[in-house]
Amino acid sequence: MTAELFVVGAGGFGRETLDVIAAINRASDSFRVLGVVDDSPSAVNLGRLEASGSAWLGTAAEVIATHAPAGYALAIGDPTARRTVAGAFEAAGWQAVTLIHPAAVLGSVAAIGAGCIICGGVQLSTNTRLGRFVQLNPNATIGHDTDLGDFVSVNPAAVVSGEVRIDPEVLVGAGAVILQGLTVGSGSTIGAAACVTKPVPSNAVAKGVPARWA
Repeated sequence: MTAELFVVGAGGFGRETLDVIAAINRASDSFRVLGVVDDSPSAVNLGRLEASGSAWLGTAAEVIATHAPAGYALAIGDPTARRTVAGAFEAAGWQAVTLIHPAAVLGSVAAIGAGCIICGGVQLSTNTRLGRFVQLNPNATIGHDTDLGDFVSVNPAAVVSGEVRIDPEVLVGAGAVILQGLTVGSGSTIGAAACVTKPVPSNAVAKGVPARWA
């Protein structure tokens, strides 16, 4: 049975999410996208959406007000903004959809929360847990026995080693590395290409090799 859904987010990750859905549908006709929702899409992104054959339907508030509750894929890259928008859809009774690209590799005993989006090339090792609305961008690697909290974003080609705990609303930048057994506190940002060698406190911005923060 084909499920209908809306994609929330007209930016780059929103369009990547449309590609994930297309890849899923090539393997099994699972989803029908009704349109894209975004509160303030740029003219550039609207043009890119149009070129891809996708329609912008309006803001989240407008779509919630004019449509019966349905499925939605939350494709907003910023973790804090993602939590806010999820709250609005959940309060209106909408159902978050989890999307996993067929080219992602999932190990045994992987627990995946509602609303997660896992892109192609992701390597998710054994005994891992993803909270709600986690985003794993293309070619991200998540090591064994690792726990990612709600609304975590792991950007392309980042490597999270084994037995790491990443608390909610953390953004791990492209190409960053987090070494074995560490903890990253909630609301922190790990800069692109940073190498994290010690625990990161909450609300820190960690950059460099080795990563440092104020």
